[in-house]
Amino acid sequence: MAPMGKTMIKIASWNVNSIRVRMAAVLTWLAEAAPDVLLLQEIKAEDGTFPRLEFESLGYAVAIHGQKSYNGVAILSRLPMESVIMGLPGDPTDSQARYIEARINGQVLAASLYLPNGNPVDSDKFAYKLAWLDRLHRHAAATLRQWELPVVFGGDYNIIPSDADVYNPKAWADDALCRPESRSRFRALLHLGLTDAYRALNPAPGGYTFWDYKAGAWEKDRGLRIDHLLLSPQAADRLLACGIDKTPRGWDKPSDHVPVWCELMD
Repeated sequence: MAPMGKTMIKIASWNVNSIRVRMAAVLTWLAEAAPDVLLLQEIKAEDGTFPRLEFESLGYAVAIHGQKSYNGVAILSRLPMESVIMGLPGDPTDSQARYIEARINGQVLAASLYLPNGNPVDSDKFAYKLAWLDRLHRHAAATLRQWELPVVFGGDYNIIPSDADVYNPKAWADDALCRPESRSRFRALLHLGLTDAYRALNPAPGGYTFWDYKAGAWEKDRGLRIDHLLLSPQAADRLLACGIDKTPRGWDKPSDHVPVWCELMD
């Protein structure tokens, strides 16, 4: 690929809910959508059991921050990767594999993140979610101060930013994904200067990225928008297109999430 400024780069994010279960779907989608970079979440695999060779055979370099049975994030890139950081800085005692970032082709910094769900809200899980968001805010602020090139923080944020992003706001009002504490921290990220790529180009309500497996949520379009691509000012200035590909949700053995993607160009 030619350097940015002469062409575009396509970056996608997808919570696959187990890479081994969803491997056929991911390979099919890669062949059809052909992203330059795919940020994966909830791979539920350790580094040694991740199907690296299958992706490398398609021309993708692979960076993995895995964990047995839970969590896990990865970056697939058709462009060279360097300066990989595994784990969200700020808490060396945090053993959950929820963050990985890499410099892509010397042109863009891309991070794949999987925020904690946080339910139930009266438990330590919600406190962990809020603390994780506070760490993300500090790291994002430091990254934006340091980097002059485009930055993309992509992944499953487990946050419904507004009532426009959920099929039934009243029913979800007390959920950790909708609680004011979660939403205010998401807005704080935007106040750093980050742009919600999808909403920047698609202001109409909806644009769901997740449908539960239960109660016919997919068939009834009872969805949530919780997967986001947040762009630094340099990346937002280059935003050409952004979309959500709902097609894989209708495939056999689907993830409950679908890919969200953006194209950046000078």
